[in-house]
Amino acid sequence: MAKIVIFGTQDFAQLAHFYFKNDTEHEVVAFTLDKKYMSATELMGLPVVDFETVQLIYPPSEYQLFVPMSPTKMNVIRAEKYNEAKNKGYELISYVSSKATYYGTPVGDNCFIFENNVIQPFTEIGNNVVMWSGNHIGHHSVIMSHCFIASHAVVSGHVTIDEHCFLGVNATIKDNVYLAKHTFVGAGALILDNTVEYGVYPGIKAEVSKVPSNKLR
Repeated sequence: MAKIVIFGTQDFAQLAHFYFKNDTEHEVVAFTLDKKYMSATELMGLPVVDFETVQLIYPPSEYQLFVPMSPTKMNVIRAEKYNEAKNKGYELISYVSSKATYYGTPVGDNCFIFENNVIQPFTEIGNNVVMWSGNHIGHHSVIMSHCFIASHAVVSGHVTIDEHCFLGVNATIKDNVYLAKHTFVGAGALILDNTVEYGVYPGIKAEVSKVPSNKLR
């Protein structure tokens, strides 16, 4: 059982607290945040301490850190905070939901893997990866570090997703495809070929029909 300090105080941090409390034997003991953003010293009955000095109160020799942040700026901000935590000497813990279908293939540190993910055998997941609920990760696929996969994405077999990629809700990646670094795949997008670095692949937006719903059969 680990004693955990969670970075952040907003939605992602609160969700992390819920999952660790209700789905693991670990104990969340505090939250931490950059001092300039602190507006309270307590959250969910636990102390909130500034990140600049967190290691003095909760030393890395006794506590682990979890950094569950959003994919803002293609996960760059989360990666920066991840590296800051590492530089402070912390081991970063991962959460894999007990309700995920998972066969023990490698998962890096500081990963946040929600319920109903299907992670098939012979996959690899790097560090600092967020996988929201309901995704399918096909066999022999690799997800590299600092990626974010929103809900119900389909990653087929033998896919490689390089660092700092984002997959929107219901995105689909064909088998044997390579997603280059910093690829943005929009909600509902279908990727059939390799992507280019920093490429943006928007989904198809639904348009209102000229026929109103009361005219539909």
